[in-house]
Amino acid sequence: MIIHSPEPKVKILVDRDPARPGHFSRTIAKGPETTTWIWNLHADPHDFDSHTSDLEEISRKIFSAHFGQLSITFLWLSGMYFHDARFSNYEAWLSDSTHIGPSAQIWRASGITSSLTIVVAHHMYLMSPYLYLATDYGTQLSLLTHHMWISGFLIVGAAAYAAIFMVRGYDPTTRYNDLIDRVLRHRDAIISHLN
Repeated sequence: MIIHSPEPKVKILVDRDPARPGHFSRTIAKGPETTTWIWNLHADPHDFDSHTSDLEEISRKIFSAHFGQLSITFLWLSGMYFHDARFSNYEAWLSDSTHIGPSAQIWRASGITSSLTIVVAHHMYLMSPYLYLATDYGTQLSLLTHHMWISGFLIVGAAAYAAIFMVRGYDPTTRYNDLIDRVLRHRDAIISHLN
């Protein structure tokens, strides 16, 4: 026979004192009685206030809730991603697809997103936005590495799409003295001086 010590009584002051920050009514913490089983699949916002229940079950509920929310978000965004419509000329490409190539816009979008990912990574590393990140150096370094890898993949994709555009979509006879033509002429002048 296993005898357990009694669970410690946890004082929860937040629910009893509405003047304290973080007040949350437990009456709205769960859904109606008919859908309680659905809400029990996901985490309660106050699962960590007592630490008396099983931590593995709480972690499972939190990951389940976050992956569910991410799946809904990505499902909503998938229409734009599948059609390359984010930061691109998708509508113009649909109206005149023989003269407008999507590669010229995809590389720019990927490059911008890569640059922003680098900025976010460095800000999360240097100026921690969350309190727990300031004390957990391993998590900070892992997040920096994670975002730098994402940025690296994005910049490689941007270079690939820029190369696809230069090989398939760039016509120097029709594009005289625009930005790409001037960059190429400067590049040619620099390379000729280096040889």
